Amino acid sequence: MGDPMRNLRNVRIQGFKSFADTEVELSDLNVVIGANGSGKSNFIGAFRLLERVLSRKLQLHVAGEPDRLLHHGRKVTPALSLEFEFEQSAYGFKLNAANDALIFEGEHFSYDAEQVLIEPTASGLKESGLEDAVQSGKTKIPHKVFPKVCNLVVYHFHDTSDSAPAKQLVDVQDNRFFRPDAANLAAYLYWLQQKHPVHYRHIEEHVRLVAPFFECFVLAPSRLNENKIKLEWRQKNSDAYFDAYTLSDGTLRFVCLATLLLQPDPPDLILLDEPELGLHPFAIHVLAEMLESAARRVQIVLATQSVTLLNQFEAKDVIVAENDGAATSLRRLNLAELAGWLDEYSLGELWEKNVLGGRP
Repeated sequence: MGDPMRNLRNVRIQGFKSFADTEVELSDLNVVIGANGSGKSNFIGAFRLLERVLSRKLQLHVAGEPDRLLHHGRKVTPALSLEFEFEQSAYGFKLNAANDALIFEGEHFSYDAEQVLIEPTASGLKESGLEDAVQSGKTKIPHKVFPKVCNLVVYHFHDTSDSAPAKQLVDVQDNRFFRPDAANLAAYLYWLQQKHPVHYRHIEEHVRLVAPFFECFVLAPSRLNENKIKLEWRQKNSDAYFDAYTLSDGTLRFVCLATLLLQPDPPDLILLDEPELGLHPFAIHVLAEMLESAARRVQIVLATQSVTLLNQFEAKDVIVAENDGAATSLRRLNLAELAGWLDEYSLGELWEKNVLGGRP
C-alpha cells in the first residue's frame, strides 16, 4: 500500500507530444481538465512512456515512429526528456531521435541528494539501464528509486466491445495484480472473494448502488476447464444466465473502476484517462467518492472532460491543461482568486463560464 504522504511531488516534461517545456506539482488527488486537444491525455501519455521505459519496452512503444512522440516532430524537437521528483528520490531521462528509434542520451536517478548518471554507450542505449544498475549492486540508490518509479499503472477500461479483455475466459491463477485493461477481471474478483471477502463485498455493494438490478457476482472456475474462469453475475428476481456480455458498457466500466479503487493493495500511483466515459451522472458521483477514498491511500492522477465529475472535487485538486496552438501548459488553480467565485458557483459552473480556463 502506498505511503499516505504524497509520493510524486513534481513532473517536468520537455519535447513530448504537445508539451514544449512544462512542469507541475502533484498532490494526492490530481484532476486534469481542459478542452479537446488541450493535452490532458498527453499528460497521462507521459506516464505511459515512463512505464514503457522502465519495463524496457521503449522501442516497442516507439514502433519505428519517433516523430509522433516528439513535439511537432524531430525537425522542431530532436529530443524529449521527462523528470520525476519523488519524496526523497528522483528519476529522469533524455531521448534523442535516431532513424526510426529513440535513443537514450542520458538517464539519471538520485536519492537524498546523491545522484548517479547512467552513461550511454558510444552508440547510445535503446532501453533503460536502471534495472541493470539495480542488479549490478554498485550503488544502493537504485534499490531506493526503482520500486518507487515502477509502482505506477495507467489504467484504461474504454474497450467494452465483444472482444474486450474484461469479457474473456481467463486463467484462474492470473490474480497477482489487476491488469491495466482489466483482462483478468474475473480471476482477480475471484481471488478477492476467496482471500479478501470484505473488499470483495464492498465492490459488490458499490456496483449495486449504480446498477440496482445487480444482485451479486457468480464466480467459480469453469466446470469444463477448472483452470479458466469468466465473469458471471446474478440479476435480482431472475434465474436467467448473465455474463459480462450482458452488462451495459457503463456498468462494465464501473465494475472495473470499483475493482481497481476498492482493492486491498493498489499501486502507489493510479492514472486514469476519462474514467467517467459512459457512466450515468449518479455513477459519476459514486466514482468520485471512490477516487477520494482511494486518494487517502495512494496517489491518483486523472484526466476528465466531465463537468459532473469535476463538481465532486475541490479547487485544490484541479490542474488546468491549456494549449495556445503551439504547446500545452499545465497549471494549478489560484485558490485566492477563486475564493469569491466559489461562494456562489460550483467548479463545474466556473469551468463552463471559462473562469478556470481550459474551456470544456
